[in-house]
Amino acid sequence: MTPQAESVLELFRSTGAYLQGHFRLTSGLHSAEYLQSALVLQHPAAAEKLGRLLAEEVRKIAHEKIGLVVSPALGGLIIGHEVARALGTRFIFMERDAAGKMAMRRGFAAGAGETAVVIEDVITTGGSTRDVIEVLQASGVNVLAAGSIIDRSGGLADVSVHRVALATLQVAAHYPEECPLCKLGIPALKPGSRPA
Repeated sequence: MTPQAESVLELFRSTGAYLQGHFRLTSGLHSAEYLQSALVLQHPAAAEKLGRLLAEEVRKIAHEKIGLVVSPALGGLIIGHEVARALGTRFIFMERDAAGKMAMRRGFAAGAGETAVVIEDVITTGGSTRDVIEVLQASGVNVLAAGSIIDRSGGLADVSVHRVALATLQVAAHYPEECPLCKLGIPALKPGSRPA
């Protein structure tokens, strides 16, 4: 693990954001580890630092001028805003509609000719990031890259564009029917922002 990745994980540990137990992730998978980014990002200095570091990494793979940063709500809001600040660009976010589909709401718009990066706090399967990318591409936006503070997939999540993370972990995640903690009868907690 790189010194930068170690530093990022230490920031999660020192703020109580690296949790251990039995958790139901947004993806529906179960894990013995959970990274609650909100506990890190509640500290403006930490959020600014992580945003600046992630902006530097995204710039390396974007290969074009980034005109817009877009994040899925809720987890990507603070880090996306901080990355946009570091890049000196506009920031918008997407939310799921009543049908569970990502959508631009609140008067936000993006369209043909714009270039964007998609920023998330933690990626496990990449589903939310992929959903945002698809909406942007359908609107004619050129999505240059994606980034996250943490990649829980060990680098395996495919979001259809080049992607970076400040720290990449290989964290075991299981379907509920295969989860060893469920088999032991340990209840799964859902600490995230939306039901799994």
